[in-house]
Amino acid sequence: MSSVFGQLVVRTDEARRQFETHPVLLAAVADGMSLPRYRALLLELYHVVWHFNPVCASAASRMPDSLRELRYFLYEHMQEESGHEQWVENDLDAIGVDRTVTRSHAPSADTLALVGYNHWAADRRHPASVLGMLYALEVIASVYGGPFSAAVKESLLLEGERGISFIASHATMDAKHMAELREIMVSVPGADALDAIAESATVNFHHLTRIVEAI
Repeated sequence: MSSVFGQLVVRTDEARRQFETHPVLLAAVADGMSLPRYRALLLELYHVVWHFNPVCASAASRMPDSLRELRYFLYEHMQEESGHEQWVENDLDAIGVDRTVTRSHAPSADTLALVGYNHWAADRRHPASVLGMLYALEVIASVYGGPFSAAVKESLLLEGERGISFIASHATMDAKHMAELREIMVSVPGADALDAIAESATVNFHHLTRIVEAI
């Protein structure tokens, strides 16, 4: 573990624990969700995923040449994540939510706060702040994506990957991404960038907790 990545883990540990120990999350991982609640979660997740690449693009466009390694990292990451909101649409379609309903769904205040902060942070706080968003999302997906998708599959009697393809696939995918993020964090220059990344991760954990809490 790099010293920079280690500092990020320590500085955001409390926010991560608040997410991980929330009763709604623990119940969902243990017992799955009802169909209405799972639909509601995916509808919010659709907006988070749809804005992921635009936030990364905004951050990359503002990175100076001193951050070129981070910029190239984001280019590759955006290519891998391109179109993943369609996976969420497929899952919603599989559980009875039409694509027109998904695309016209108004996100909750918590989702708007999450997305709005990430756009603002990339534009005004520090372009490296986007790594905090990546860290929070990838911690959650890699640690909880597998057991949560399995619990939902069992509780809703879903067949194969229908309805859980996005979350189930990212459980494995984001474990790989976490290793890549740990490596790229070595190139983060200075305390200002690390402060922005840690702030971003903390805010993302907070808003993601509120989103899950409200479902």
